Amino acid sequence: MAFKSKIEWTESTWNPVSGCSKISLGCNNCYAERMANRLQAMGNPSYANGFEVTLHEKMLNLPFTWRDSRVVFVNSMSDLFHEDVPYEFILKVFKVMATTKQHSYQILTKRSERLREIAKELPWSVNIWMGVTVESAHYTHRLDDLRKVPTAIRFVSFEPLLTAIPNVDLTDISWAIVGGESGPHCREMKPEWALDLRDQCIASNVPFFFKQWGGTRRAKSGRILDGCTWSQMPTQPIAF
Repeated sequence: MAFKSKIEWTESTWNPVSGCSKISLGCNNCYAERMANRLQAMGNPSYANGFEVTLHEKMLNLPFTWRDSRVVFVNSMSDLFHEDVPYEFILKVFKVMATTKQHSYQILTKRSERLREIAKELPWSVNIWMGVTVESAHYTHRLDDLRKVPTAIRFVSFEPLLTAIPNVDLTDISWAIVGGESGPHCREMKPEWALDLRDQCIASNVPFFFKQWGGTRRAKSGRILDGCTWSQMPTQPIAF
């Protein structure tokens, strides 16, 4: 469960946990759920439980086997801070990341309250990037939780962007990703929503990454926003 990723803002994925449950509007058309169910139907033993939260202990040591350094999206098929993932297992994942400093790890959660509650108990290192998903103006409080986390790089994913999000507080945020929803039943992202977030990032000196317009597989419309491809990345702190 470590693969070269097609996600534009990372290089690989690592899934010591799979499965999740819906917590907010951005979860309605979850791509991970569709993929997990497909893999279950194909007989993949790692997805015998479908999209139920499942711990994969055997995957914990995988980063030690990678010869080349890489940027890794952790749990593309789950949420590491899901309430059904024991604290002890989260700690194991963090210890692996803190030990393999040659890699950079990107973690995204919608469960920012649990992240905030246990963050001080975890071994943060400069190669761990912590982010939250903010799919609409209703969920900007997740950024407030993120600011309380002692991570070197804090980032936000506005994907799938479902509403305008004016006047975002980007204080202490190192990076922002914007993207529309893709796949069956995808919801439209209006251009003015993405452009406004781009302008807010420029005003706050926050690197901006435009991932995609979204749409169905037959009608994807690429990554061009306002005539440009926006692929800015945060500056990686130096590990000592």
